[in-house]
Amino acid sequence: MVFSIIVPVYNRPDEVSELLESLSIQTFKDFELVLVEDGSTKPCANEVESFRSDIQIKYIVKENTGRSDTRNVGMKHAGGDYFIFFDSDCIIPPPYLETVNRLLKDHYTDCFGGPDSEHPSFSPLQKAVNYAMTSFWTTGGIRGGKVGMENFKPRTFNMGFSREVYEKVGGFKDMYGEDIDLSIRIQQTGFTTKLYREAFVYHKRRVNLRKFYKQVHIFGQARINLFKLHPNSLKLVHTLPALFVVGSIAIILFAIFLTPYLLLFPAVYLFVLFFDALARTKRFSIAGLAVITSLIQLYGYGLGFIKSFIEKIILRRGLEDIETLKKSYK
Repeated sequence: MVFSIIVPVYNRPDEVSELLESLSIQTFKDFELVLVEDGSTKPCANEVESFRSDIQIKYIVKENTGRSDTRNVGMKHAGGDYFIFFDSDCIIPPPYLETVNRLLKDHYTDCFGGPDSEHPSFSPLQKAVNYAMTSFWTTGGIRGGKVGMENFKPRTFNMGFSREVYEKVGGFKDMYGEDIDLSIRIQQTGFTTKLYREAFVYHKRRVNLRKFYKQVHIFGQARINLFKLHPNSLKLVHTLPALFVVGSIAIILFAIFLTPYLLLFPAVYLFVLFFDALARTKRFSIAGLAVITSLIQLYGYGLGFIKSFIEKIILRRGLEDIETLKKSYK
């Protein structure tokens, strides 16, 4: 099996250096890296040159067109028979490719996804963000390797599929939630999809709270777009952050006008978040930050979901882009 690793990058030379270093020490060597620079003003050409002796690299520079088109360009230049996608802010464990190669031999699937975890070098805030994005208590458990609440949909921070999938299904669409959209189309075409729990990556994610809120807010909005494209894709788990937002506001209002004892419910929830994060991270400071990032994850996603629900479902605004995307499918 020859792998083509495809990574879009935009103005992140420092992160790319860490990614390249992790790829240079993979225990499985039969791979190429297709690194596509998406019109960056801070290119990573120097970082690429420093690793050319260790990694087979195709370095492509193009104008800025967004991450979906950038990944599609990468696939057009890929020479392998199985494509693997990472985000540029990932660090890859040394046995990752060896693990994927073994799993594909023993339990082949046309498309796989893997979870993410925290790296020891991560800052306290990055570890808190990782907790929020992978914890069962924030509905992020699927990113940490749990699939019980919905059918698994690989995400592009850690995703792979065969060249045959690409040739029959096509590439990523220019939209938020593009990786979930492609995963759905792959399954609808009849290809198999699996979660490879052992094939995890270290994912840095956003490094400040404002960017993190913006990211999860967009995730919430994207879920409604995905629902309009694929009506069967919306599950109960996707509505939970929105219900959390509405429910928490209702509890505060009822506590003000009826009885303050209702505040015991959110207090218990925050207690559970803190001690679950403490059990995972072993540090009080990170557990405290994890409570904050978890609330940002829930409120950011929930408010994005509610905003898009009102616009797209109730007011039926902005549906032209959805119809255009539908017509672009193979």
